[in-house]
Amino acid sequence: MNLDPNPFFASLLVSGIGFVAFSYGKTQKRVPQFATGIVMMVYPYFIDGVVPMLVIGVVLVAAMTAAIKLGY
Repeated sequence: MNLDPNPFFASLLVSGIGFVAFSYGKTQKRVPQFATGIVMMVYPYFIDGVVPMLVIGVVLVAAMTAAIKLGY
C-alpha cells in the first residue's frame, strides 16, 4: 500500500480545475469547458503517477484553449 500523499494532492488539483471548468461550461452552455471539465474530473482515477497526471491536465487545458480560440 502506497501512502505517498503527492498523487492525492495532484488529483485534487486536477479535479478541482476540472470542476471549475465543468461548472462554467454547464452554466454558460459552452461545450469545450463542459467536456474538458468532465474528463479532468474522471481521468485522475486511472492515472497512478503525479507527473503523467499533471502533463495530461496541461494538455487538456491547452486543447480546451485551442478549441475556444478556434471558435467552438
